[in-house]
Amino acid sequence: MTRVVRAVWLGRRRYAEVHALQTALVEARTRGDIGDTLLLLEHAPVVTLGRGAKATNVRWSDEELARRGVDRVETARGGDVTYHGPGQLVAYPILDLSPDRADVRRYVRDLAEVMIRLAGELGISAGTISDRIGAWVDAAAPDAWPGEADVARPVKLGAIGVRLSRWVSMHGFAFNGDTDLSEFAAAIVPCGLADAGVTSVAEIVGSSPPVASLAARARSHFAAVFDAEVGALEDLSSAELADALGVRVSA
Repeated sequence: MTRVVRAVWLGRRRYAEVHALQTALVEARTRGDIGDTLLLLEHAPVVTLGRGAKATNVRWSDEELARRGVDRVETARGGDVTYHGPGQLVAYPILDLSPDRADVRRYVRDLAEVMIRLAGELGISAGTISDRIGAWVDAAAPDAWPGEADVARPVKLGAIGVRLSRWVSMHGFAFNGDTDLSEFAAAIVPCGLADAGVTSVAEIVGSSPPVASLAARARSHFAAVFDAEVGALEDLSSAELADALGVRVSA
């Protein structure tokens, strides 16, 4: 049976309100009150810490983060520390992976594959590295992924951090369009990997489509990778989230 997914574009939102929305959607999906949903958006600047995060991987103090208008949020997703901000596409699939896709490793690989295909559409050849989650590019050859064994200068184009509860997914991936990499690198040690840098579409090819355009393209790649019927992208960027998605969101 083909998976049916509702896709929505939320525009730019602060992390806390979207996290609360995700929580409500996961609860509703677990009860069977709603179907699968794909949230696509960009965040106002925020540093998030996953379950395995080390506080030392946040380079700026709480005072400096506040001064710069960057939120700091601890989450229950997997992974270490990451940064979200304008110019970065964030995807949060709320999916019931059972029974046919109840495999954590496969799910993470599929999210990476969505980003790899999106990068390819933009003229960038990306791939995966077995001991490092995400979508990676060889800065020495961004137009031809050499395979992980031959990568000369690995840089991360897209990060992944997920949480599964009763096989319902939460969190997702973040893909760097024209993200401010100087702020990214100054604020954190990305994913705790001090020996690897981050990159963006704009850094590699000179410019990036707007995040809303990246969202529309990612929706198509998501449909292909997940073998799903994904509805047209609904623009809810100006909507009250709880009202628009039909769930009660706790403050």
